[in-house]
Amino acid sequence: MQPYTGFATVYDMFMDNVPYEEWAEYVDHLLKKNGVEQGLVLELGCGTGNLTELLAAKGYEMIGVDASEEMLAIAREKSSDKENGILYLCQDMREFELYGTVAAVVSVCDSMNYILKEEELLKIFRLVNNYLDPGGLFIFDLDTQYAYEEVLGDATIAENREEGSFIWENTYYEDEMVNEINLTLFLPDKEEKGLFRRYEETHYRRAYSIETIKKLLEEAGMEWLAVYDALTEDEPQLDSERVYILAREKHQENKLYLK
Repeated sequence: MQPYTGFATVYDMFMDNVPYEEWAEYVDHLLKKNGVEQGLVLELGCGTGNLTELLAAKGYEMIGVDASEEMLAIAREKSSDKENGILYLCQDMREFELYGTVAAVVSVCDSMNYILKEEELLKIFRLVNNYLDPGGLFIFDLDTQYAYEEVLGDATIAENREEGSFIWENTYYEDEMVNEINLTLFLPDKEEKGLFRRYEETHYRRAYSIETIKKLLEEAGMEWLAVYDALTEDEPQLDSERVYILAREKHQENKLYLK
């Protein structure tokens, strides 16, 4: 199965330990500190809309983009009884299109690590620069090489609940700096009570050095602002597992939008 198809139905249940509220406070702080207090904000790789909803509650006009229709269906369901005006678009972030510019673009939960080729990451950065307002802000996080090599490595993570079970098997390929995840899910059958169906997905995530990311952002025409150890404003350490990167749009003429 494609990533985040079968997993989509139980994503929020198994990810209930993710501190989305803390992430939202941190992203909101960085946005405001860098001059974005309101306006349109695009979230790339929005998944089931957890952060999208929290940022909308803080007053931002949110657009969420994700390549998984299954994840977006859950996001739209969460938003259906609210007047938050969130627009969810099923698009690949490597070729997303908007009708105009936004004040900021954010991406969290290691979405950018899923881009395995530098040329594709560069393409995303160029699209971000194209769709940002003049001087607009780009904030995204990355899992580090340390996280994949030393923390996850070849570890297996498993969890068993009444609502379902998963086995998360990690393999790290040092030469390629790629983390392979073989995910096996056992979920209740909707028609046969007491039976479980098995689903399998394979995910790949790549680690990037900070130097590579800075080079690609500048090649895309953006201004490098900062890199922080996650949820702080401190410089990353050798054992940092996640970093946040900030960049700013440089003025471009002849920007291209969806017609």
